[in-house]
Amino acid sequence: MGVFNWFSEKKSNYPDFWLEYLEGFKTQMNKDIKTTRFVAFDTETTGFDFNEDRVLSIGAVSFINKKIEVSKSLELYIKQDVFKAESVKIHGILKNSNVEKQTELDAIKSFLNYIKSDVLIAHHANFDRNMINKMLERHGLGKLKNKFIDTGHLFKKSVHLLYKDEDQPFTLDELAKELNVPLVDRHTATGDALITALIFLKTLSRLDKRKHLNWGYLLPK
Repeated sequence: MGVFNWFSEKKSNYPDFWLEYLEGFKTQMNKDIKTTRFVAFDTETTGFDFNEDRVLSIGAVSFINKKIEVSKSLELYIKQDVFKAESVKIHGILKNSNVEKQTELDAIKSFLNYIKSDVLIAHHANFDRNMINKMLERHGLGKLKNKFIDTGHLFKKSVHLLYKDEDQPFTLDELAKELNVPLVDRHTATGDALITALIFLKTLSRLDKRKHLNWGYLLPK
């Protein structure tokens, strides 16, 4: 079997929703930042181990031209086989709570349908990206293809910080305080996604004033 035939056969084994997600990346990325759709998202998890822990909930909000579409936010709760009672004091999500929960696979479908091929914003983005990628891996899918922007890294670049160790990350609370962003629904996935979006937009305004509002500056090298 030739390499091309092997690749085509392997690709055809993917479910339609994943192929539809991949299809979105065939079009060229929007060069105009002001008309680009961004999606800020956050995950609440049972812990910090990518292999052992699981995503409990995913929250996301989208925005174009600095206008957050709050009415079109995403809030997903996932049924759990793995559960750690000690994490409840942080996120407040109980295993048998009354919120409507869906399977991990259904949550993946809903999340991919929401984010499409748009630019993703997260605080400590590597953690959230890796947790989602592990979800995808468990269902035989590939990794997220979206461009990512980490609000912590972007904020540091925007103010050229010299007073904080470059390797020492800002917490979401620290950035919210620095930028006067209200901590609404802190430690819920959707609440933290909204806080992240507001932090990003305030940082974006700083960059716009300094003529740094371009993809080369926003996206990690």
